[in-house]
Amino acid sequence: MFDVSFMELLVVAVVALVVIGPERLPETVRNIALWIGRLRRMASRLYREVEQEMGMDDVRRQLHNEEILRAFDNKPEPPVSDDRQPSEDDVKRDKPES
Repeated sequence: MFDVSFMELLVVAVVALVVIGPERLPETVRNIALWIGRLRRMASRLYREVEQEMGMDDVRRQLHNEEILRAFDNKPEPPVSDDRQPSEDDVKRDKPES
């Protein structure tokens, strides 16, 4: 997502250490991590609610079912083997009635 190299992260860490100070840095990092977690949860919740309102589950299920039907319709039928022994029903059906 972001193209951040190790050196850029190291520069940010050093600047944060100088600006915030070594005493408050762990607390600040913890608070930032908590806020990022809260934002992610809120975004996830919002995404689920929007999907629910739009009925995306039904649309996704219908598309999946249509894909299965298309795959089933395009599947070639298995070849019929002549190696099998005819059953009694086959013999009666093929035999002309007198």
